[in-house]
Amino acid sequence: MKTYIAFLRGINVGGNNLLPMSRLKLICNGIGLLNVRTYIQSGNVIFESPLSAATLLKKLEQALALNVKKEIAVVIRTEKELKSIIACNPFPAANPAQVGVMFLAKPVPADFMSGVSTPGREIVKTAGREVYIHYPDGMGRSRLKLPKAAATGTVRNLNTIAKLVELSRKY
Repeated sequence: MKTYIAFLRGINVGGNNLLPMSRLKLICNGIGLLNVRTYIQSGNVIFESPLSAATLLKKLEQALALNVKKEIAVVIRTEKELKSIIACNPFPAANPAQVGVMFLAKPVPADFMSGVSTPGREIVKTAGREVYIHYPDGMGRSRLKLPKAAATGTVRNLNTIAKLVELSRKY
């Protein structure tokens, strides 16, 4: 049995893709996920399963499409992977609330950085399947432009990721 954390893209942001966490929890329970719990309203789910991350990803995306009637991109990581993501933060002196991590399902494409435009003070670094973004002026003020490869990714700040790691150990 392994503990996983799923990140749903674009849930409950700006009044779009509304999905109560109680309903998300029911969807997850309905596909056999165990010890399901959610954190905040932005589509973060902690659960246990003996299945592989790839199998879980397909099951969860299919269940969401069936229940919500639209495709919702999902990214899954283990607690161990999240710990490594926190440890590898390339901006250790930055306020963790101002460091976003974009989770991608596949490794960041080699040409990703050539499509990044930073009209502000943001700094972008890639590593594996993640893109780290330092937003020194805050995410809400950012005019950062990312390439099309980022369209399926979803961003959480380091505080949220640390809380998810903490919550994943409580079961």
